[in-house]
Amino acid sequence: MKELVSIITPSYNSAEFIEETIASVLSQTYDNWEWLITDDLSKDHTVDILKKYNDPRIKLEVLDRNGGAGNARNKSLERAQGRYIAFLDSDDCWYPEYLETMTGFMQENKAELVYCNYSRCDEHTMEPVLKDFQADTIVTFSNLLRTCRLAPVSTMYDTRRTGKFFFPVKSKREDHVMWLNLLKEIPQGLPLQKTLARYRMRENSVSRNKKNIIKDQYLVYREFMNFSTARSLYYTANWALNGFLKYSKLFN
Repeated sequence: MKELVSIITPSYNSAEFIEETIASVLSQTYDNWEWLITDDLSKDHTVDILKKYNDPRIKLEVLDRNGGAGNARNKSLERAQGRYIAFLDSDDCWYPEYLETMTGFMQENKAELVYCNYSRCDEHTMEPVLKDFQADTIVTFSNLLRTCRLAPVSTMYDTRRTGKFFFPVKSKREDHVMWLNLLKEIPQGLPLQKTLARYRMRENSVSRNKKNIIKDQYLVYREFMNFSTARSLYYTANWALNGFLKYSKLFN
């Protein structure tokens, strides 16, 4: 019997892209999923688009005030009933075999957390603009401090073995904090070396503007990990260097 997968999606002003995201979920070869979308009070037609789809597996909640992506993800997580938790932002996409391959890999390897390769694509055309990000390292708490190899679009965890992990709402680096908290509790996350997802590289993305979030990344270590100032500065420098390398590997 296929285990239920809960897909967690925050949406905000995503009308330009979300139909492609929806199509990628509806085309999954693994069909035992629920899709928990929490709209963060969009000002465009995102909600109208979502309401057009009459699929009982799509469960939409519209918030009455804007609280940020971390808060929206938490609202979806609170409602999630699945064994496996998968994340998909409202402008990204999966290849049709994503859920089937990821769940199969987790079961075969008895893994608590897995992540896969993903394509890094142009904002408008969704054509690759950088080499695929490679899932080539066993992830641990220790090496995740230096660089965040886990992206929501390409990572899944097993709540039966880990419980649910929620996002801090007072950090702009909420993904990294959540993954670190999770990796504190499990030995490792396993790489699945196959490209199964497409990440849309938007020009206004917080994660792309490295200079603007150095302070936020420092606070990941100083406030959320409770590291000393010196240790926090050390890991922030590592993160900044690895972030530069991550986005500078253009096609040959």
